[in-house]
Amino acid sequence: MNIKNKESQRLSRDGRELVVSIPVDFRQSGGRKQIVVPAGANAWTAPRSRISNTLITALAKAHRWRRLIEVGHYASAAELSKREAVNESYVCRVLRLTLLAPDLVQSILDGRQSKTLELKMLLKPFPTDWAAQRVHFDS
Repeated sequence: MNIKNKESQRLSRDGRELVVSIPVDFRQSGGRKQIVVPAGANAWTAPRSRISNTLITALAKAHRWRRLIEVGHYASAAELSKREAVNESYVCRVLRLTLLAPDLVQSILDGRQSKTLELKMLLKPFPTDWAAQRVHFDS
């Protein structure tokens, strides 16, 4: 293990254990507490994925709804919104997620999306051009 700050480590009195101290901060995010370490402190570990069930559920819902309209189960977003008992505007905003670039969708499914990417951001208008989406969502 490569630890850059030698002051943050010490041996136990019997010399059998090495104690390593890393300052951390606890933050609330989406109803969960997250441990945040200072920049560079976790350089020796692999980046952790941040699976967002909210984003994955929204993507799944978007593709399901699109498929239901495409196969003729519903004639329009208005009909779908009535049957699903949700606002038509919401249906249209969620359906827009089917336009996301495949690599952005994959990054969400893998938990590698930008730290700042949240559902409320995805439900706002975004470019249809995939290259512009990458810039827009800062991936």
